[in-house]
Amino acid sequence: MTSTPEPAAAGVASATAPRPFRVIRVRHDTGDTTTLTFEAVGGGRLPPFAAGQFNMVYVFGVGEVPMSITGDSARPDVVVHTARGVGPVSSAIARLKRGDLVGLRGPFGRGWPVDEAAGGDLVMIAGGLGLAPLRPVLYQVLANRAAFGRVSLLYGAKTPDVLLYRKELERWRSDGTVRVDISVDQAAAGWTGRVGVAASLIPRLAIDPARTVAMICGPEVMMRFTVRELERSGLAQTAIYLSMERNMKCAVGFCGHCQLGPHFICRDGPVFRADRLMTALAVREL
Repeated sequence: MTSTPEPAAAGVASATAPRPFRVIRVRHDTGDTTTLTFEAVGGGRLPPFAAGQFNMVYVFGVGEVPMSITGDSARPDVVVHTARGVGPVSSAIARLKRGDLVGLRGPFGRGWPVDEAAGGDLVMIAGGLGLAPLRPVLYQVLANRAAFGRVSLLYGAKTPDVLLYRKELERWRSDGTVRVDISVDQAAAGWTGRVGVAASLIPRLAIDPARTVAMICGPEVMMRFTVRELERSGLAQTAIYLSMERNMKCAVGFCGHCQLGPHFICRDGPVFRADRLMTALAVREL
C-alpha cells in the first residue's frame, strides 16, 4: 500500500521532441489561472498518463515549462493542463485561445500510488494550485469508488476568489461520495466557510493510521507542516506522499536543474514518499 509506482515510459520522440497540440477548450478559473484542453494535431497522441505525472508544455517562440496533467486518465483523446500565469511561459499559456497551437512532450515522472491505496482510506490535501495534480486522482477514485474506504479532500487557498474547480468541488461535496473541506487564509465578504491553513482541517478527520494513505501537493512550507500534522494524527511518513514542483528543464534527469539532495524531481518524482524527502525539505534554501 505504500510502494512508489514506476513511471509510465515516454517514448524517445515524446521525451525529446514536442508534438503539436491544438487548444480546443478554455476555461478561466480565476483572474490569472486557466484550464486548457488540448487535442493532438494530425491524429497522434501522447502515451497514456498516470495521475500525478506531468508534461513539458512548449509555447512556440516563448519557451517551455513543466505542467501537471490535470485531466482524466481515462480520456486519452485529450490532454488537460491548468496554468497560472507567474512567469513568461506560464503567462503565455494562460493567455492561449481556442485554436492556438503548443508543443507537448511527455508524460514524465512517477505518479500517485492510487492503485496501492485501494482497499483503504484516502486523504488528499491540497494548497492553492496544488489541487491540479490531485484532480486526476479524484477522477480515478470516483470511477472506482467501491474500491476505496473513506475518501477526503482538504483544500486550502489564500482567498475565496482563487479557489480552483469550484463547480467540481461543489459536485464532489454535494453527492456525498467524497468528503470535501475547504479553508482560506483570508476570508472575504460573504465567505461562510472555515479560515486557516489546509493543515488545520486535519484534526477534524477520524484518521485510522493502519488503513490510510495521504497525498499532499502545495507550497513546500505547507507540505512540511501538513506532514507534521498528519504524524500527530498517527500516520507514518511511509504512508504519506508529496508532489514536488521544482524547476524542471529537461524532464529526464540530464540537466540537474531540479535536483533536491540525491533526487532529481523530474526523474525520481514528482511524487515521493514523505520519508524520502523530509530531511532535504528541512534544509533551508536547498
